[in-house]
Amino acid sequence: MKTLNPVESQRWVAGMMPLAAVDPLSGADSLGVPTVYWERPLEREAAAGWGEAAVVEATDSAQVPAVMAALGALELRWLGAPPADMPGPWFGGLRFGATGLPDAGWASHGVARWTLPEVLVWRTASGVAVAAFAPEGRGGEDAVRSRLERVRTRFAEGYRHARGGAVELSSKSSRPEFEARVERALEAIASGQLQKVVLARAVDVEGPAAFEVVDVLARLREQNPRCATFLFRVPDGTCFLGATPETLCRVDGRVLETEALAGTASPQQADGLRGVDKEVREHEAVVRYILATLRSLVSDVHADAEPRLLTLKNVVHLRTGIRAELKEGVSAAQVVGALHPTPAVGGTPRERALSFLVEHEGLDRGWYAGPVGWMGPGRAHLMVALRSARVRGARARLFVGCGIVAGSIAEAEWRETEMKSLAVLRALGGVDVGRQ
Repeated sequence: MKTLNPVESQRWVAGMMPLAAVDPLSGADSLGVPTVYWERPLEREAAAGWGEAAVVEATDSAQVPAVMAALGALELRWLGAPPADMPGPWFGGLRFGATGLPDAGWASHGVARWTLPEVLVWRTASGVAVAAFAPEGRGGEDAVRSRLERVRTRFAEGYRHARGGAVELSSKSSRPEFEARVERALEAIASGQLQKVVLARAVDVEGPAAFEVVDVLARLREQNPRCATFLFRVPDGTCFLGATPETLCRVDGRVLETEALAGTASPQQADGLRGVDKEVREHEAVVRYILATLRSLVSDVHADAEPRLLTLKNVVHLRTGIRAELKEGVSAAQVVGALHPTPAVGGTPRERALSFLVEHEGLDRGWYAGPVGWMGPGRAHLMVALRSARVRGARARLFVGCGIVAGSIAEAEWRETEMKSLAVLRALGGVDVGRQ
């Protein structure tokens, strides 16, 4: 485990104050591009963080459980009453898993990376608040007060809308290679090796100038209000961002909320989605997996009797909500370790599907389809990082995927991934996208 500030035996001092503002993202005009960003527009939940008071990283997958467990044990001393509704204060994520084709573009994000911002601005039930963090010790309280004052005097009061017009983007992704991988997956399914496997592909995009990341975030949240918009930026400037509809887990004390999100159609085909055998089978496999996996972790669990439709801007999904009570002593880190990756992003049987991806997918997913979000003492919210892109300068690599089961057709799966790519392409500012 690598830390920029040691977590074990380390204490932090923190302070907070209300802020005369309406939108955490508006701080970008004075504080620059956020280090972390998180927003669920329909829930009126938003948080933006700047700087890095501490960073905890896992350098290999074996360290991930210990890293995540450490985040829940953070010791904070507040200068005044602690806030009751603050998300985090750790924000970050982790890789999807092993890969057969390492991509150096993911190096700075690492296997797992969690940031405690120097400054965190978030929306509360009554307005907007700011908190500042510093290591406990000589000068810590002064640093906290100085950071709070700096934000108070410089933070913009208005709402941050996207600026600038549409730009022409060029994109590149090999359709023949993807459809060939779909055919290989169908062969493995027909032979009985797999029941389902989720194949992803990358779309490489280039714009005429460096992407304005804050504008991308503004478009993502405005165009995808039913999703969680997120950003994780590392010191070399590489950003991982997106707007995902899928919750991996939300933990508050012993209350756990999760969901099965699988089965997809275009908005025009939404009415018949629950009657499409292939989509229903794909969805039910995820529900069964989650319920079976949770059995050893929870004392009580309830799932929706039937899937509902989750209607997004470009696609519609089948969704089954699941709520449970965790057994005494079970942590959010344990829930993440048990659930991820679900069949919605990996496949079934799980280990065979993951092995198939390593051998045949030809893609380093990095943080795509991995858990991202925030964690803190007794609370956490992790989403599955879908509809996302790695952005640096004028280049972006988008990631989209689809579930392959018996009855899948390669051409239709390509079209599904094309639909899913639109959310990020439009947020990047593209209208007419040149394909290669």
